[in-house]
Amino acid sequence: MTFIIAVDGPAASGKGTIASRLAAAFALPYLDTGLLYRAVGVQATDASSQSAAIAAAQALDPSSLEDPRLRTREAGEAASRVAAIPEVRAALLDFQRAFAAQASGAVLDGRDIGTVIAPHAPAKLFVTAAPEIRAERRWKQLVAQSEAVTLDDVLADIRRRDERDSGRADAPLVQAADAVLLDTSKLDIYASVDAARRIVEEARARWEKS
Repeated sequence: MTFIIAVDGPAASGKGTIASRLAAAFALPYLDTGLLYRAVGVQATDASSQSAAIAAAQALDPSSLEDPRLRTREAGEAASRVAAIPEVRAALLDFQRAFAAQASGAVLDGRDIGTVIAPHAPAKLFVTAAPEIRAERRWKQLVAQSEAVTLDDVLADIRRRDERDSGRADAPLVQAADAVLLDTSKLDIYASVDAARRIVEEARARWEKS
């Protein structure tokens, strides 16, 4: 089995930054699986139309993951909606599993990496933070991108996404039983990455002995 690092967690928990820096630290390829769903949401003519979202997922071009529109607030909302469609998840499942199965190993972050995509990953983290903290982080990102949005609106988005992601019937957001919880509420990004790195180093040491 290859060395896979699975990083799950809710929106704006810091999991993306942590996962990308873990990939750099351990020289592993990295996939932000949330971008797949954002791309589907953006490409679908109407994100609330299941047929449009399913068609977009089935025809997804990996090069579309570079589209800057995927980083917007609207794309995040669209991603959460289309991720609740079982046919969309099924269409993207093979892509994610193939990425995880690379001989070199891999780092993936998302909502169901440790539970569905790579349940046997040797290193699993569940990154979270208080909703208010996550909302402030996301709000600052959006303001930096010149998006006109209030902190209260972002907090409402965060709570709505949490409910949708955790409550969906297919692959809901849950902490894997063997994942290490990392609460970043009181940590800056440097402390968060350092804590995550130590968790992975311990997991890798166990994996190498097995």
